[in-house]
Amino acid sequence: MAVTDSQTEHVSEIEAALLDAELFMKYQAPDRAIKRLRTALELSPRSIKLRERLREICTSSKQIEEAARQCLALVSIYIERADFDTAHDRLLEAKQLDGRINIAGGLEAIRRARRPDLKPAPAPEANFERKHFTLAGDLSAISVFDAIQVIENARLNGVLTISGPNHEGLVKFNEGRIVDAECDRHTGDLGFQRVVEITGGTFEFQKTSEQFPARIQALSNTNLILDTLRLLDERKQ
Repeated sequence: MAVTDSQTEHVSEIEAALLDAELFMKYQAPDRAIKRLRTALELSPRSIKLRERLREICTSSKQIEEAARQCLALVSIYIERADFDTAHDRLLEAKQLDGRINIAGGLEAIRRARRPDLKPAPAPEANFERKHFTLAGDLSAISVFDAIQVIENARLNGVLTISGPNHEGLVKFNEGRIVDAECDRHTGDLGFQRVVEITGGTFEFQKTSEQFPARIQALSNTNLILDTLRLLDERKQ
């Protein structure tokens, strides 16, 4: 495919912006470096080089919110290029930089990209009238990762039940942290792997006063989910 003049100009602008940014950083002017890179991104918003350098500079200069935004933008680009491991790393970094960020959409995007065979299944008819649930919904409207984020942010103890057409799974939480899971007679990490493969149906969360024994040991819910998605992808291959 022939390279057009505009494409050549954009490549030249990217390289020029990166050189300018390095010069500004050499003279300890990170704000000017950030401004220069942002200007270049207006012409080349899908440039990994520009966004990665902007992420690095924002992180080093303690502009955490902007660094996290660049991580999220990079996640979608890496997913498009089927570089799931780097997408995994950037999503985790975004959450570490700014714990307020909801990364459920990114988690769902990585799941769909890593495992396209896990197509959303039709949900059974929902019936939430029998008990009082703290949180309940349809997985076709709200992903299980959204539900997990809500439980984590509220630091709740309880059980999240995911009911799919063919499987039912449980995820147990202590103060918002995932500590156990059950599905298809499996518990702990293996049980959680089975739960993540449920892509359709309904979910119900019941709050409890007691806590549960921890069969799952993970640095965070995000680490657990991303590592599980990676394992499922490797297993499929």
